[in-house]
Amino acid sequence: MLTKLKMEPPQGIPSPDYHESDIVVERYLAELEESVPHVQLACSTQYCAFPLHGNQLCVWDTTSPLHQHLILQGHHHSITAMAFGNKLDPPLVCSASQDYVIMWNLDECRKKILQGLIPQGTVVGTLLGRVLCVRFDPHDHFVAVCAGNKIFMLDVEKHSVQVELQGHCGSVTAVEFCPWQAEVLISVSEDRSFKVWDHCMGSLIYSSSILTAYPLLSLLIHGESKQLVTGCADGQLQIFSLMEGHHYRRVACVDLRKKSETFSTRRGKPGPHRLPGGDQQLCGKKVDTEEVEAALPVLVLAHCALPHVPAAEHGITECVWIGSSIGLFVFNMASFELEADLYFKDFQGLSIQVAGSCAVMSDSVNDQAFCVLTSMFGSQIAVLEIRLSMLVCSQQCHQEGAVLSVLPSSCVLSTSPLHVGISKDKSPKPANQKRPAKQRVVEDRPLVFHTKVRSSGYASAPCVTMFSPKTNIKHDGKKFSKCKNNYKCEGYPLEGPVPRRPSRQVAVAPEPVAVSWIQYSGDGQRLACALANHLSLVFDASLKGTPAALSGHNGAVSTVCWSQDRRWLLSTAQDQTLRVWSARRAELVLLLGRDMFPKPVPSAQFYYMDTFMLVASGPDLRLLKIHLDSHRDEMKRYKPKSWCKAVFCRSMTGSANVTTLSAVNDFYSYLVLTAGRDRTLEVFDLNVGCSAAVITEAHSRPIHQICQNKGSSFTTQQSQAYNLFLTTAVGDGIRLWDLRTLRCERCFDGHPHCGYPCGLAFSPCGRFVACGAEDRHVRMLASSYIWEFQMSSPMDSLGPLHARIRISGFTAGQSLYSQDIVETVTDEHERLCCP
Repeated sequence: MLTKLKMEPPQGIPSPDYHESDIVVERYLAELEESVPHVQLACSTQYCAFPLHGNQLCVWDTTSPLHQHLILQGHHHSITAMAFGNKLDPPLVCSASQDYVIMWNLDECRKKILQGLIPQGTVVGTLLGRVLCVRFDPHDHFVAVCAGNKIFMLDVEKHSVQVELQGHCGSVTAVEFCPWQAEVLISVSEDRSFKVWDHCMGSLIYSSSILTAYPLLSLLIHGESKQLVTGCADGQLQIFSLMEGHHYRRVACVDLRKKSETFSTRRGKPGPHRLPGGDQQLCGKKVDTEEVEAALPVLVLAHCALPHVPAAEHGITECVWIGSSIGLFVFNMASFELEADLYFKDFQGLSIQVAGSCAVMSDSVNDQAFCVLTSMFGSQIAVLEIRLSMLVCSQQCHQEGAVLSVLPSSCVLSTSPLHVGISKDKSPKPANQKRPAKQRVVEDRPLVFHTKVRSSGYASAPCVTMFSPKTNIKHDGKKFSKCKNNYKCEGYPLEGPVPRRPSRQVAVAPEPVAVSWIQYSGDGQRLACALANHLSLVFDASLKGTPAALSGHNGAVSTVCWSQDRRWLLSTAQDQTLRVWSARRAELVLLLGRDMFPKPVPSAQFYYMDTFMLVASGPDLRLLKIHLDSHRDEMKRYKPKSWCKAVFCRSMTGSANVTTLSAVNDFYSYLVLTAGRDRTLEVFDLNVGCSAAVITEAHSRPIHQICQNKGSSFTTQQSQAYNLFLTTAVGDGIRLWDLRTLRCERCFDGHPHCGYPCGLAFSPCGRFVACGAEDRHVRMLASSYIWEFQMSSPMDSLGPLHARIRISGFTAGQSLYSQDIVETVTDEHERLCCP
């Protein structure tokens, strides 16, 4: 019996702006004679199909709900699988049981019903066994039928079996045709592997190894990113690259349960700017720690056309529907994060709380999606209508106040900690202002006016040659400037190719020693390296000559940082000290020890155009006002003229130790990014002097590096591009974030980094990202999602090099360093002298 449900007024409205009926409505409910928990249901842009009373096929037109349902009869056994064709004209549907595989033309069936005749389909296969899945090819010429461990390719026109594919050791549960290669077919099985076939030739192209401990139930080929997504019974999503030359390598592995918990935590976590979510319990969700965890098998995967709603105004398009036994999830293929979830138990108007099978289809034009469910324990089939924009907006938290940006939009406040850096003596003085009379009084001075006393030179030999003119100078009509540089200032090639050719390598020490950090100077002329043997080395950019050695630390040097004017070099080590060196003289200028930092200093850098230093110590972010002066009194060389003063200190919200920090120093910016041991990201606005945003569970492990797109003085980017930054954690890939949305826009994975912290770096043009890996290769990624962002796996690989690549850096060439060897990778048309 098929009945239409009338929705009652919802009880317990989840939000003052969104009602339960605004998000999901149960349109129809069918009471069956017997339970059908595990069947393949079908949805298209116009129809929904489901079995009725075992051997009958019911087709419902979603565009005209008032039309009579098509009840198609022809099977003698229970229908176990069905699928719609890919073409709209004519609309085809295929149903399968143990006795027949029948093809139905819905237009002809409707005409026969109007004429009072019984509609009949075309039998294209007989006695193939218990069918678990059927699928049309992109042109509706063939139908793939999965029966047991075999795949039968049925010709729609000839009504015969064209080819039989064998190779799986277990029952084949799902198949998909490749959209851009119609002859390629991919299948998954209970043997926990997937296989790639050429069904025209009847041959096997690729067979994967065993992927998981549970059977694979579903798969999807995502055409935009050219990736394969498989879902298994324990809620794991395996994503593989189908691009040519990638050899079906795995891009990511996603745990649906963990993603769901992270999504709920972010929405329910209080904070100034939460990502995304709020402090309200949306959709009637209540955290119950005593509730028994239900399984999240991935029953179905389908394309999701997410509309451009206000919460998704920055282009959330690459999404996938994930159908599970307890709910539906919208999964972002770019960031590998959930955009929305819909739990059946949270909506009182839904009759089915636990699903045995489901099928889902979304229509971006009408902003709606339809889902067909069968009950796991009952004998019911329901059709749900979902409003996509309402579902996404109800679970997104809009930021309160102004949108964050690296580029400042207002002046420094008088109460800001940065106001200390605005010195009064730097303010312009009127030209007619006279000096006080007291300063114009001539004071008594000693006979010797010099402050420095030099040796008279009696012990040295007399100077014989007093003057020796240079007679071989050639001017050539050119004037020489006072400031001589050995490099030519050229613009960075914005359309240049990816660096691929290693040009030079040099050993940093006679014995193997780990290089923990490198950084180029702003002009690209020098390269600073932090070593584990307590030294810091400064190389010429060409890696030629003897490097300058900076010694003084009593522990492994962890960080080195250049100042904006390239005069100073900062270093931190595991001995809980911070040292500032003169880059020209290679001597110590400022020393800050344990009296200033009682806890280790994992990260530090210059900030606000070299006016301050940012230091992370324990859970605290410290802002130090500095004055650096390398000149010393000849009589009092023990007394340095450099000094620093603490002007601001703020702990992270969760009081976790800071693992790394990042801020822009090439221009004035108020924002500082920090990462904590509790896997959180926190943004501090130093103009206000408080925390501006907290992103919880940014990675599955603590973040060990934050890399901002700081650009270069030799190139210009779009202003929005400076709001991009990268984070990386051991075993959790690389994530690209946007400060404007406070969300992960894309996730990069596929490079081995399971136990070693591998670093990364933006190119000055912002188009590429270089990241290290444990397999001695350097991956090149397309960085910015604003321009040509089409992949989540590495686009190029450099190597193999000599050791595990931990950190990589960019100048005009790309510099990489490994465990004990520094290498420079350049392109044939690029110059090392340009940054």
